[in-house]
Amino acid sequence: MKKIKIGLKEKIHFIGIGGIGMSGLAQVMQRMGFNIQGSDLSNNKNVERCKKIKIKVFSKHAKKNLKDVTIIVKSSAIKNSNPEIIAAKKRKIKIFKRAEMLGHVVSLKKNIVVTGSHGKTTTTSLIAKILSEAKLDPTIVNGGVVNSLGGNAKLGKGDWSVLEADESDGSFLNLPINFSVVTNVDQEHLDYYKNFNNLKKSFENFINKTPPFGKSFICIDDNEIKKIILKSKNKNFLTYGFNKNSNYQIYNTFYKKNYSIFDLKISNPLFKKKTIKRIKVNLIGSYNILNSVAAIALCSYIGVDLKIIKKSLGEFAGIQRRMTKVSNINGNDFFDDYAHHPTEINSVLESLKKANPDKKIISIFQPHRYSRLKLLKKEFSHSFKFSEKLLLCPVYSAGEKINKSYNQEKFAKLIAKNSNVQVVIIKEQADLNKYFKKKLVK
Repeated sequence: MKKIKIGLKEKIHFIGIGGIGMSGLAQVMQRMGFNIQGSDLSNNKNVERCKKIKIKVFSKHAKKNLKDVTIIVKSSAIKNSNPEIIAAKKRKIKIFKRAEMLGHVVSLKKNIVVTGSHGKTTTTSLIAKILSEAKLDPTIVNGGVVNSLGGNAKLGKGDWSVLEADESDGSFLNLPINFSVVTNVDQEHLDYYKNFNNLKKSFENFINKTPPFGKSFICIDDNEIKKIILKSKNKNFLTYGFNKNSNYQIYNTFYKKNYSIFDLKISNPLFKKKTIKRIKVNLIGSYNILNSVAAIALCSYIGVDLKIIKKSLGEFAGIQRRMTKVSNINGNDFFDDYAHHPTEINSVLESLKKANPDKKIISIFQPHRYSRLKLLKKEFSHSFKFSEKLLLCPVYSAGEKINKSYNQEKFAKLIAKNSNVQVVIIKEQADLNKYFKKKLVK
């Protein structure tokens, strides 16, 4: 990783500051006293949070935005053709990826780094909640808005930091690690990694970075992680999951409408074997129980009292866009979830069905990125088996070029066949509004 010495006189410009991870880092650095500004094409809630603490945000990417700028931090979504990147290279301004800058900012903290293809935002939030309740006042940089924080980032006065590590461009390997969590490994971000083996190798390298005075907590319910840890040179990890061979084994699970309850057997070689009964978390689904146990395992290992941990999980207020209930109209509950990968979608819908077995589920799906849809079309088509009906919206390109070969009708037929679900094609926002008014919100 490039070495830099940055002072408070530097002017640091964030390109793509409206991204959830970028905005969080920008806010933490602003509160540390750095001179922060940024640019983004969209004026979203993340941008508004930055403006609220006096960060200047330009609404266009342009070379004139870089007046007196000495350091650039760029989002992984920013291309080399971006006019600010081009101008920065011409002026030989130092350019850093978000994870590189985050690594420098937290280099003097005791860092807990959470990564994985799915579940890392929730796991990060749970750990942050527990450490906060334990009066450790951690610095938090998360990939989702934590309801209890009212944001996704917080500069703490304590020695600990809790960081969500985005693996999308490999830069998560630049983060300094003391303790870590690896939730799972799935086929994602292959536009960067080129193939699944490269992605798995990157996670193997991440696990191997765990120092001897730290520990990695790994979910062995995930088949790919099982393969990775067999190859791992660094055996400095503990495992969690429903698997009977886990150091932290989940059993006696109960799925309720708004929460989950489970028991936990702990066979950590450093502690006496123990069982924790009736752990309640205000989240639904087996995947959220796994996220909760990752937090329990790590926080108990570093010395947080189990009573504080159980209390924190029972009071957890959730994360925005992670099974967020947005309304109830005419007895119909409406939820918002950011699930944009087949595994995530299937897990969310299965959890809803387990918690509400007598309810019918209508899913509204907007595919995220043409590249992801092309790579995982078959997997997506099998993801809606727990829905009675699916409203299929147009693809959100996320800055990608429109793929003219994509056919919404053909994709709808493939989903209907493989998920055995009725599919309604939505061409534009007005169609969705009409459907709601006619079918659900009279």
